[in-house]
Amino acid sequence: MSNPSLLILPGDGIGPEVMAEVRKIIDWYGTKRDLTFDVSEDLVGGAAYDKHGVPLADATMDKAQEVDAVLLGAVGGPKYDSLDFSVKPERGLLRLRKEMDLYANLRPAQCFDALADFSSLKRDVVAGLDIMIVRELTSGVYFGEPRGIFEEGNERVGINTQRYTESEIDRVARSAFELAMKRDKKLCSMEKANVMESGVLWREVVTKVGEDYPEVELSHMYADAGAMQLTRWPKQFDVIVTDNLFGDLLSDLAAMLTGSLGMLPSASLGAPMANGRPKALYEPVHGSAPDIAGQGKANPIACILSFAMALRYSFDAGDEATRLEEAVNAVLADGLRTADLLGEEGVQPVSTSEMGDAIVAKLDASL
Repeated sequence: MSNPSLLILPGDGIGPEVMAEVRKIIDWYGTKRDLTFDVSEDLVGGAAYDKHGVPLADATMDKAQEVDAVLLGAVGGPKYDSLDFSVKPERGLLRLRKEMDLYANLRPAQCFDALADFSSLKRDVVAGLDIMIVRELTSGVYFGEPRGIFEEGNERVGINTQRYTESEIDRVARSAFELAMKRDKKLCSMEKANVMESGVLWREVVTKVGEDYPEVELSHMYADAGAMQLTRWPKQFDVIVTDNLFGDLLSDLAAMLTGSLGMLPSASLGAPMANGRPKALYEPVHGSAPDIAGQGKANPIACILSFAMALRYSFDAGDEATRLEEAVNAVLADGLRTADLLGEEGVQPVSTSEMGDAIVAKLDASL
């Protein structure tokens, strides 16, 4: 039986630095847990543009379609700001999402106890928080037609169209219900059915899908009320499913509840492949942070936790994902902090590579 395959795309800025720490983790699993991956590496974003003149080469896209999972670092930077929109680094990431048809974006918001005081909310509100937002990623207002800026009379008008089909709602809803079945069997669907016809359809389809998952407690909430409730008492939620626009806003809001956007991973999942695994792209939520690139200041935890998500959702290794998450938690509990997490008394500043080494040491201690 062949090893599972993983394509690594470090990208730009701090991407290569944080990905180097993930490689340590991958090597550890191969050596200590007999969990070996066939790893290949390629270019995306500005790095791809510098070599190929495009943010994602066709050959790289072909590789991404063939492997079991893709792990991406970050793309972009001011060096590329003057490029034509069609070849900006971010277009490489968007092409991956579109051509792999990655329609379900999983954004966890987990607050490690050691970092609860970093949140702008009170400790008791966020300590122990562990929620998942499932955002529809390939349709909605970002993709609907007509769209553009047009002349209308003596002024310009900007148009974007919110559009969803039943099948698009159905498939992301099923992803969310399947996820809820593996967690606390509680799902909240958020839309604006009170003012948007697309919201009415969304609620109807999600409710219909829910009939196939009688064990899951399904609730509905208007997205603006959901934003308010996320800041009032976020631990009332477990899994949230919502559309592309609201998911974009709500997942960033939920991310900051944890105190550090730089700590959070994400997964984008598509339809099952022939082997039953979903097409999948894993990436940290943070950007390329070119201002600190090459200085050893970057926090690799979000990228490492993205690999943990790959273990859980692409490689059927949930126990090993939990092992890695617990190792991260243990390192933070010991007071080790990269530059983005400094500010408390009594913590120990560490570099990017030192953080990776510390997590590997905790993995060793878990055996």
